[in-house]
Amino acid sequence: MRLLTCSAIAACIALTAPHAVQAQDLGSNFKRDKNVSVRQRPRPDYEATGQRAGGFTLYPRVTVDLEHNDNIYAVAAGKIDDNIWRVKPELAVRSNWSRNALNFFAGGNMIRYADEKTENAEEYTLAANGRIDVVRGTNISGSAQYQRLIEPRTAVTAGTPAGATPKPVEYDLTTTNLTAVKEFNRLRLTGRLDDKDFNFKDQGAAYNQNTRDRNELYYGAKAEYAVSPDTAVYATATGNKKDYDLSGTTDRSSDGYVLGVGANFEASDLVRGDIQVGYMKQSYDNSALYKSISGFNAAGRLEWFPTQLTTVGLTGSRTIEESTAIGSAGFISNNVGATIDHELLRNVLLSGAYTHGKDNYKGVDRSDKRDNFSATAAYLLNRRVGLFLTYNYLKQDSSGAAKASSFKDNKLIASVALQF
Repeated sequence: MRLLTCSAIAACIALTAPHAVQAQDLGSNFKRDKNVSVRQRPRPDYEATGQRAGGFTLYPRVTVDLEHNDNIYAVAAGKIDDNIWRVKPELAVRSNWSRNALNFFAGGNMIRYADEKTENAEEYTLAANGRIDVVRGTNISGSAQYQRLIEPRTAVTAGTPAGATPKPVEYDLTTTNLTAVKEFNRLRLTGRLDDKDFNFKDQGAAYNQNTRDRNELYYGAKAEYAVSPDTAVYATATGNKKDYDLSGTTDRSSDGYVLGVGANFEASDLVRGDIQVGYMKQSYDNSALYKSISGFNAAGRLEWFPTQLTTVGLTGSRTIEESTAIGSAGFISNNVGATIDHELLRNVLLSGAYTHGKDNYKGVDRSDKRDNFSATAAYLLNRRVGLFLTYNYLKQDSSGAAKASSFKDNKLIASVALQF
């Protein structure tokens, strides 16, 4: 079922993106569903009924945004503000089978600026995913997705300064995944393959994006052991191979891995989470220019349920990311964040989120700090119409001899969503 409860832009994406429903796991030692978060809670009066078509149900949806952005080029001086319209039609198709699953998704995003017409753009997504339930506790799932995307001017990879390119950077992203899960009472094994192919659109010799074209392959396995029905410990290993299309002095091709141990748990009726720590390393083919990057790796999330009407979340991560800075192949990204969702009324939801990030670049003198705050109010009129108001603040401070732009950006977004 589809809800009009996506009270923030990120939540909208999460709820409307295609996904394969997990196989039934009644009696599983790995269920973590004692608590239901504000965003997960069923709201029958505000769920789209969809249109039945044989063994499938179609969920059409369209969202219209009006945004005021006071710094559309993400620059420190000479700020330009503008009003931006976005129209986002979507169609999700989901199977109604008791076993196995097959889902499809198509969506678009037409972006129009009132004044700065060069920023006008279109995005779209086509995707399919499915799951085969082999036997109880064993399933194989896969997905394929093609996207035409626009890189935000505020992205850390957008260049120096952030508004340097004549138009927003456009790229195609093709993603495929294959996952196999086998559960043996207290032991669960998971194997996973992910492939990502990036194809950036060039904007002439002065703004060459071809050096960013690449393929990223990830492969890994995870073994979990349930020490109790509420807690499991695990070990995980993930390798990757990143191949850039262009060779030579700018080639950032590399191989890497992440080794980790962790635990997922539902400690009481108040707390659940997943915490992982480990070691990561990325080694570059052009070792004379790019030194390997390694260090402590971490990923974690906690959810606290002080009441049935309020959910508080904490997240954190430490990862190695790809760099576009000249002379640097990658950087270590450190992030912490907090969210709060509150159900003021059954059809009125309030949300807030804050993240702090620090990126330490390798090979060049650059360090970036980013603070992002957002607040959203959602009013669900009925199962077909939802109204949303979102404020977003982003601040980036970049320092060092190879620093990027430092800027502040404020956005106010009013949205109406229609679903059937």
